[in-house]
Amino acid sequence: MAQRTLKKRKPWYTLLWQNIVKYPQLYLMALPVLLWYIIFQYGPMYGLIIAFQRYIPSKPILKNQFVGMKNFMDFLADPYFIRVLRNTLVINFYLLIFAFPAAILFALLLNELRTPRLKKLTQTVTYMPHFISAMVICGLAVDFFKADGMLTSILVSALGVEKTNLLSIKEYFRPIYVAMQIWQETGWDSIIFVAALAGIDPTLYEAAVMDGAGRFRRIWNITLPSIMPTIIILLILRIGNMMTLGWEKIVLLYNQMTYETADVISTYVYRRGLIQFDYSFSAAVGFFNSIVNFLLLITANALSRKVNETSLW
Repeated sequence: MAQRTLKKRKPWYTLLWQNIVKYPQLYLMALPVLLWYIIFQYGPMYGLIIAFQRYIPSKPILKNQFVGMKNFMDFLADPYFIRVLRNTLVINFYLLIFAFPAAILFALLLNELRTPRLKKLTQTVTYMPHFISAMVICGLAVDFFKADGMLTSILVSALGVEKTNLLSIKEYFRPIYVAMQIWQETGWDSIIFVAALAGIDPTLYEAAVMDGAGRFRRIWNITLPSIMPTIIILLILRIGNMMTLGWEKIVLLYNQMTYETADVISTYVYRRGLIQFDYSFSAAVGFFNSIVNFLLLITANALSRKVNETSLW
């Protein structure tokens, strides 16, 4: 009996080189993105070594004293650890509950517009706030929410809130921040959902109309199931950033009276690293933040793959 000979699989680098030779234009287009990630994302990771040192800027990195896990333990034992962790998770949870569905709902409403000019105008107007700088956005918020500000006056008349600077009341900081994020980012975040909606087969809607399905029934039975993989993928990515929250707006808006509900990990790192010059401690906090985000991403992806077979990998 003749013995079968198994075909030897080519090494990955051989396959890669063959693909480069076959599709040089595609790899040339991908080169700037690859270089950007190598230079600005992976290159600086060398500096993570200072999280395990007592870093002094005047010394070369490898000449600093190695202290092991001391900076991480100091962060976990810090009296502000629970506060910044809680605030980061709570604000991100609010954004996940309110801001994430807002982009989906807006995309669905935009998809129902049948006038092309009105649709383009609505898209342009709602995308514009994304390009406004954080300084301008926070300046507007400070002006609108001061004691005699426009939005404060509206809330006083409509809800009977106290006529005072609302940004100085800790209970109002989170709702104001989340509302700002929804106003600024909903239009921009809806782009990918609008693109997913554009890929739905129109014949599905035609068949549903012939069967007597109304608008809401078509949305529920056709539109949402068709874009559900996109929603799940973006939800997994969002969960993987639950420990990340931009510090720019919070630093511009918070004050000592709102630290209790506004101080998050990124602002804490900003104060310890750039104001108190404790670079090693800040690097350790940032490293801890990235590890937790990575674990959340892995967990969310595994749960999604087990429940509905949709995942990042």
